[in-house]
Amino acid sequence: MDLGDEKMIKIAIDANGGDFGVNTTVPAAQDAIKAFKDIEITLFGDENKIKPLLKNSERITIVHTDKTIDMGEHDPVRAIRNGKDTSLVMAMKACKDGLCDCMVTNGPTQCVVIGAHLIIKKLESMSRVALCPVIPSLDGRGRLMLDVGANVELKPEHLRELAIYATVLAKEAQGFENPRVGLLNIGVEEGKGRSVDKETYDLLKDCKEIEFYGNVETKDVLSTPCEILLTDGFTGNMVMKAIEGTAKTSGAMLKEEIKKGFFSKIGYLFARKAFKRYKSRLSGDEVGGAMICGINNTVVKAHGASDPYAYFHAIRVARNCCKNEVIKKVVEKLPKEALQNE
Repeated sequence: MDLGDEKMIKIAIDANGGDFGVNTTVPAAQDAIKAFKDIEITLFGDENKIKPLLKNSERITIVHTDKTIDMGEHDPVRAIRNGKDTSLVMAMKACKDGLCDCMVTNGPTQCVVIGAHLIIKKLESMSRVALCPVIPSLDGRGRLMLDVGANVELKPEHLRELAIYATVLAKEAQGFENPRVGLLNIGVEEGKGRSVDKETYDLLKDCKEIEFYGNVETKDVLSTPCEILLTDGFTGNMVMKAIEGTAKTSGAMLKEEIKKGFFSKIGYLFARKAFKRYKSRLSGDEVGGAMICGINNTVVKAHGASDPYAYFHAIRVARNCCKNEVIKKVVEKLPKEALQNE
């Protein structure tokens, strides 16, 4: 539990968002209020649904709207532009207008990224916005990976900017003392990959603002010593979904094998605590969702199917980013304006 007399951090929450809406966001908000004495929360959502769940309204304000951007939305630009009265857009507008310092949502990913672009706006010192989740790792501390979907292609200069941003984020929000940056590639040798990979390697190697580790093969993503994994959005999205799919399928295979024999079932009874810990290590519940890197306010995107426990950790990450002034420190390390070689 965090105590102290520091400035209150105002967090906007898209309470209607995600697969389960207020049933996830409201309990998570109450847990966050209990855990952190330096935050205030504004719930943008359906007051009629929120109030019955709100057992303690201390430092929690409701801004009513019963409008939500659907999780299956196929036209994110239209949804943002025409959805001024939706919970997602209203929460983002509160950040833009300075009413809140940061926001958390588990709404549709592309709508969140587009909304961040159109409403909160990109930092002048960043050329691109990126989606940066924390993926599981062998040591249990997680790894930052970006981009995983905001940009299909990225130039070497863009990747260098993102490496600098992620380095500050890893230090201030995740607690890594000297985070290393690894470039996802088809081999670990310096000359591997496409021309964009080779050019990026050279830029990162000469970048004084980061600790560049070198190339990392995708087979080592979960075990690499690098705290940050860098790639374009197309590759990153495939790698992330491959990890999620492998974890899900391996769990299903394990269940099938256990059911096949009497002794397997007996063995499971003795080992079920270990299986539960294994599942927890592959879960994203404690990592806090994905950061939208490169915009003027902190926005954390939780998984659409988050439960209150997972959503609480997304609030924790947003609070840590504000408390440790991540965006301000990123701006100090980057040029005053974005690179012009678009």
